[in-house]
Amino acid sequence: MITRFLNYVKTATDSNPESEQCPSSDIQWNLAKIIVEDLKELGLEEISLDDNCYIMAKLPSNCDAKIPTIGFIAHMDTAPNYNGKDVNPRIVEGYNGGDIVLNEAENIVLSPKDFQHLNDYIGQDLIVTDGKSLLGADDKAGIVEIIEAIKYLKVHPEIKHGDIKIGFTPDEEIGRGADLFDVKKFGCEFAYTVDGGEIGELEYENFNAASAVIKIKGRDIHPGSAKNSMINSIIIATELNSMLPSDQRPEHTENYEGFFLLDEFTGTVEDTTMTYIIRDHSMDKFNEKKELIKNAVVYLQAKYKDAVIEIEVKDSYYNMREKIEPVMYIIELAKKSMEELEIAPKIRPIRGGTDGARLSFEGLPCPNLFTGGHNFHGKFEYIPVQSMEKARDLIVKIIENTAKL
Repeated sequence: MITRFLNYVKTATDSNPESEQCPSSDIQWNLAKIIVEDLKELGLEEISLDDNCYIMAKLPSNCDAKIPTIGFIAHMDTAPNYNGKDVNPRIVEGYNGGDIVLNEAENIVLSPKDFQHLNDYIGQDLIVTDGKSLLGADDKAGIVEIIEAIKYLKVHPEIKHGDIKIGFTPDEEIGRGADLFDVKKFGCEFAYTVDGGEIGELEYENFNAASAVIKIKGRDIHPGSAKNSMINSIIIATELNSMLPSDQRPEHTENYEGFFLLDEFTGTVEDTTMTYIIRDHSMDKFNEKKELIKNAVVYLQAKYKDAVIEIEVKDSYYNMREKIEPVMYIIELAKKSMEELEIAPKIRPIRGGTDGARLSFEGLPCPNLFTGGHNFHGKFEYIPVQSMEKARDLIVKIIENTAKL
């Protein structure tokens, strides 16, 4: 399992939000082709890699009983907002607590002073970065854990199961992972994404999500003769930002609390563009947030009549809870399987989204399981080997228990 994981994370797969193609970056094909060869070596059936870089495969049923067809899904791309190339991981065997020096030359240290959860893994083996890139456990750990679970089932035919489908997607990190996922072809009654964090996470609630792009056209005049003529688009933009509740920023929220995030800002006196992401678990509060930012634009347009202020709000995905609640037995199935493996379930809302949220609204109920990783999307990312093993075992146990439904 570790050999496979290290091989996968060394294969760069950053997605590209500026690209309109699918996959958004050609480098994702490199890992996809490696995975397909690994699936062939395992002897799976119906292996496909389509024109958009989606992988599907099947482990056929090994018994005559009528058992639900279930699936497991993970994504191949890594987050584009941090370096995902030239990943150089290492294993800290038997972590004994204290600081882990990732990069001595640049004084980059992974410390329990900053990340207290490190203390939960004393005595375990941690896979870390060299401080120059992310690790890529999000979500290459999920891919490996799924493949290793299928491998285990192949060599343990005494574990009875129905048809098992696996799917690996591109471009999840830029919100497009489910765009071209063929739910009908996948053919499952329910599935799980394996894309969560610390051991024990089980999630079936996520944010409702939208983006808002605001473009402000001002008027640039020489400052020496600017009186009653200049319209500074940057000033209007900062005024707009100040109109949004300061306590509804990510750094001030947790649990079910939503937020506005000013994610990008580029501006001159003449032209400014602001990009926000808007999140809330509550649909009512989500809609209120979208109305609030739209009303701020209307107010400022009236105040600065000679400026041009435009806003475009696009919904990205919705809270899967309403689609999971009618089939809560799939949550109980995962919870029971965790408990049988002596894993303490941590059922909590996702402060983000997964492919599973979109897929749930397309008719494939799809909650999220842990991978075991921490500190995703940055140089302090790490994952305990023992958590990866537990994730693999959980997938096997869910499959085993599905046969008993």
